[in-house]
Amino acid sequence: MLDDNTKPVPPSATGEHAGATNGRLQEEHKDMAVSKAHYGAEERDAKQKNGTRSAQKQRTGDEQYFTANPQSADVRRERKVTLRGYDATVQTSNGVFSGNRVDLGTSVLLRHAPMPPQQGTGLDLGCGWGPIALALGFESPDLDIWAIDINERAVDLTAENAKSNGLEHVHAVTSDAVPAEQTFDVIWSNPPIRIGKDALHELLMAWLPRLNPGGAAYLVVQKNLGSDSLIPWLAQALGDGYSVSKYASSKGYRVIEVLRQA
Repeated sequence: MLDDNTKPVPPSATGEHAGATNGRLQEEHKDMAVSKAHYGAEERDAKQKNGTRSAQKQRTGDEQYFTANPQSADVRRERKVTLRGYDATVQTSNGVFSGNRVDLGTSVLLRHAPMPPQQGTGLDLGCGWGPIALALGFESPDLDIWAIDINERAVDLTAENAKSNGLEHVHAVTSDAVPAEQTFDVIWSNPPIRIGKDALHELLMAWLPRLNPGGAAYLVVQKNLGSDSLIPWLAQALGDGYSVSKYASSKGYRVIEVLRQA
């Protein structure tokens, strides 16, 4: 029963009001869905752009250390490293191979390569900032060591690191500065596999035949980047007078031994 002051609401008016409310709610939900879809698409686009930038940056970083003059800023950083039991303070930088640390492949090579000769001439092929050349220098004070790289920043870093650690018998230069008649008793290298197979083969065949009779080369190559196929290729390419074999294996890397017969 209604009060005298209360006016009943017509059923039709109640229905219209409810319908309008439901309509507004539906529109609001639709707007929210469109907004979520819009921002979701923006977020996906941003992630894709960031991923593309990251991939481009990675590719640029990979390519830089193969060039003579890296485009990245030359920001020097001091590091303390241990190379075959010898402590050293070195400078590293951007735009060179493994510019923040001794990379795993180099560590494997330094751990497994045999004692280098105490005299004669040695070569670090693709020196980067110089960990292999420095290790050779520490172990063989009377070994005349050439450290070469296409990257001029890497050559400068190796030269500075050798000088600051008292290794005056390490000569860091670009490859074209090595006399054509220069030969070597030992070669250690973490070669730049990512330059491509053809370029790598050309690089190795330019330097491995410079081994003196009785000389030895030790190369570290990651297994999943073709170390096992490189061994028979080198044996065939070098031909008679050389033996090529797996010398050691560790952490996904192979150390390849190349011996020139005396």
